[in-house]
Amino acid sequence: MFLFQAFYPICILMVGCFPFSWERWRQSQWRNATAVTFLHFDPSLTAPSVALLFPQPSQTAQPSQDPCLDWDTAVHQKAPAFLAFQHHHHSSLGRAVGFLEPTEKLLKELTLPSATIDGQKSAQTARDLDFKENPTKNDKESAIKNQSGVEKILHRAGQSCRVQGSNAGAAAGMQRCREHGQQQQWAAGVISSCWRSRNHLARLRNGLRGARHRHLENFYSRAKHLAANWNRIRTSRRTIIHIPSLGYSQHIREHIPDLPLQQNLQMGRLCDILDANVDVIYICPLALSEELLQYYHKLLGLQAAVRSGNPQDMADLQDRFKILTPEAINSFPEHHMCLATVLKYSPRTLQRLQVLLQGRDAYLVGGVPHLDDLAVADQLQVPLLGSEPAVAQLYSTKSGSKRIFARAGVPTPPGERDIHSREQLLRALGRLVLDHLEVQRWLFKVDDERGGNGTAFCDVISHLECYPWILRERQGRGPEVWSESQARELALVKISQELPGLLAQHVQPVNEKRFPTWEKFLQTFLTQGGVIEAFPFSASVTNLTVDLLIEPTGEVTLVSSGDQLHAEGPLRSSGTTIPQRSVDPEVLQVLCLKIGEACKSKGVLGYFSVDFVAFTHPQTREQQVWATDLDLCYSDQLALTQLLLYMTDGNLDCGSSCLQGPLGSKESKNQQVQHKGTKPEKQGTVFVLYEDQKQHSLGMITIGEDLQGVLLTFARNLFIIHQEISAPNMQGETNFKQPLKKIIKENFFFIVREHM
Repeated sequence: MFLFQAFYPICILMVGCFPFSWERWRQSQWRNATAVTFLHFDPSLTAPSVALLFPQPSQTAQPSQDPCLDWDTAVHQKAPAFLAFQHHHHSSLGRAVGFLEPTEKLLKELTLPSATIDGQKSAQTARDLDFKENPTKNDKESAIKNQSGVEKILHRAGQSCRVQGSNAGAAAGMQRCREHGQQQQWAAGVISSCWRSRNHLARLRNGLRGARHRHLENFYSRAKHLAANWNRIRTSRRTIIHIPSLGYSQHIREHIPDLPLQQNLQMGRLCDILDANVDVIYICPLALSEELLQYYHKLLGLQAAVRSGNPQDMADLQDRFKILTPEAINSFPEHHMCLATVLKYSPRTLQRLQVLLQGRDAYLVGGVPHLDDLAVADQLQVPLLGSEPAVAQLYSTKSGSKRIFARAGVPTPPGERDIHSREQLLRALGRLVLDHLEVQRWLFKVDDERGGNGTAFCDVISHLECYPWILRERQGRGPEVWSESQARELALVKISQELPGLLAQHVQPVNEKRFPTWEKFLQTFLTQGGVIEAFPFSASVTNLTVDLLIEPTGEVTLVSSGDQLHAEGPLRSSGTTIPQRSVDPEVLQVLCLKIGEACKSKGVLGYFSVDFVAFTHPQTREQQVWATDLDLCYSDQLALTQLLLYMTDGNLDCGSSCLQGPLGSKESKNQQVQHKGTKPEKQGTVFVLYEDQKQHSLGMITIGEDLQGVLLTFARNLFIIHQEISAPNMQGETNFKQPLKKIIKENFFFIVREHM
């Protein structure tokens, strides 16, 4: 087939009806041609008029074969090809021509120079249409036989600008091309800008990744050097840089109220200057006033007076410690950055630190480990006495601590870890309830939360309707038969059916402001993961915390221990009584050392704390001790212990749970010392001021002869403070009332005897 390409490519389809004689055509000279092109130059036209083309029937072909019509810029109405099309479809010629008219219009709109039309398809489509129905665009395009060729022509450069016999059309086409070019230029600019931004971000990410890798390598390199020289460093002149940073994940820090204040609850770290060879640099997350700085200068200067017993012997220790506040503390008010990150972006403070550390042995003690702790240590070129952040984050979670305890082989509450779906939670809880029917209360703890904020509890047995039936079935069958019976499987089904509604109605989050409903708590629980844990089935339960240190040489040491004081419920600690009196010290030491060795095997280094719960089993009447939580960081309890030891010049022996002083026995707010012989001479109260702007938080240590007397002094101080800060008609929100009631209740007979 031969196609003619016209110079003025406007395709016009012929319309109308003309007489045709098939016999005359058959005898013509073109009867053996496969395709014929007719070119007729009409002087009245500005462009050539081209008739349709179609394959001709050969000598062996039947006359009834339908032609294919080739259309170009115009149609010669008397062309034999069109006359053949008329003859072939004479019975439906009106409809066929009616179909060709809109097809011609479509080809004109597309500015096609040529196209091949399937005559049979055109006639068939025309017959299928109703008289009043217009052919669709798909109908028109389906009649084009050489669609691939048409598409090539449409995509040819400048095709859209070709309009026959119209300068205005050509101008419009050129304008469209110009606009199209401008759009292409704009799109190219956008793509280029996006590519540059993406490339810049990729280089930035690679740079950050390389920097963090370098920080980590230097961290391990300096840790090896610290371990090799630890015995010398710990007994020689040295500087300790304390950064009490809470390097939790971003979503945790966002929910910590007043994050800077919470990071400043460890001012007791300053008391490391108790060792005459130690100088301390304390990085403070708050801008302290001159008055508050003077308070600590005077407080720490009392240590010499404590040793001599003469209040006049105060020392000036300003050259022994420095309190530095990074200049960037107010630069990121909405970002909830941890202190290590703020220090990283404080070049003046870092420069001053570098000057203070020149020529000195020094190491850094952080808080909750964060990647920026490594960056700061690398900037200062000092070792970090702490764990790699990834290790600390893994094993400080509730599920991670369970792995450590399992490796250590210490007793833990019945429970399940790594819960991440509702089905898993219901399945695990149902099995736990059935296996431990004596457990009244079950706890749900979010992996990454701290301080009881991510804890909820439910007294499942009290609300389980099938519980009496389960007890009867178990008692009737006996323990051995019950464990293998179908009734046990049926009991598990009953429990699983009741649990969804039971939990929705009766679960109580500890932090009800953050989690007002079970669904809100469950969403966080399943997103972060968590554990299910049994609460001790006893009327008398004591929680205690033990602080440990894994030294660079690998030695594990107990540095503090205390029984928790609960002011806001049994699942939140507000203070401690030091040393602990709840568990046999030898038993506790064995458990702690096992946990310490397990932590060391996982790469843990530095300070960390372990929470235990002690209770008396209601049946065996024997004490049980469960390990419940693990925090791989420097604790608030340890900071208060440091201040206690500094003010009393005492010594805490965790192996025997004894706090000894040089002149007598003392007991702190939480601290007690037993001493035989002399009468105690050092007792009283020490206040720990954390800030002086909002003035809504403080710490308090009471020192006395025995635990009971110290608790009463503590309660009396709280009562006076409460009276001073609250008017009768305006009672502020405090955590004073609950510990006051508890202390007075537990010591009622002692108080009465004291006032008789």
